Amino acid sequence: MEQPTFKSISLRLLKYFMNGLLLMSPVAITVYAVYWIITTLDGWLDLGIPGLGLLITLAGITLVGFVGGSLLVGPLLGFIENLLTRAPFIKLIYTSIKDLMEAFVGDKRKFNQPVMVELSDGTFKPGFLTQEDLTQLGYPGHVAVYLPHSYNFSGNLFVVSSESVKKVDVNATEYMKFIVSGGVTHIS
Repeated sequence: MEQPTFKSISLRLLKYFMNGLLLMSPVAITVYAVYWIITTLDGWLDLGIPGLGLLITLAGITLVGFVGGSLLVGPLLGFIENLLTRAPFIKLIYTSIKDLMEAFVGDKRKFNQPVMVELSDGTFKPGFLTQEDLTQLGYPGHVAVYLPHSYNFSGNLFVVSSESVKKVDVNATEYMKFIVSGGVTHIS
C-alpha cells in the first residue's frame, strides 16, 4: 500500500474545505442576512429589550397596512400621494420606489409573465414581459421585457419585437429563481 504524499493529502484537505465551504456558505450568509435585518429593524426603536423594537416595527407596518386599506384612510393617503407626486425631485423618488414595490408585491405585480426572448444570433434570454404594447412610445408591435441578471438583483429593460418573445408557461417565482441562480435552480 502506497504512503499518501504531501500533495495528495493537501488536495484531499482542499477538497474537504471546498465541500465545507459549499455546505456552510448558503447557511452562514442567510443567517447573517436575517441577523442584520432583525438588528437593523430592532435598532429603529431601541427600547432596551432585544427584539421589542423589531416586534413594534413589524406591528406598526402591519397596522398601517390594515388602516391603509380602510375607506376612511383612503382619501387621506390619496391626498398625501398627490402632494408627493407634485414635487419634482420627490416625485421621481416616490414613484420609482412605489412602482418597484408594486412590481414585486401586492395586486399589481409586474414580474408575473415569464418569457424567452430570441436574440439575433439565435440564442435565447429569459425574462419577464412588463408591457405588451409600446405604441404610446412610438414602437407599435414591440413589447417591454425585463431581463434580470444572474447572481444579482438587478437587470435591464429591453424593447423588442413582439415576434421575438415567446411566453413560457411556468411559475413566475420559480422562473426568477432560475434566472438569478444562473440556471442552476431547477424549475418544478
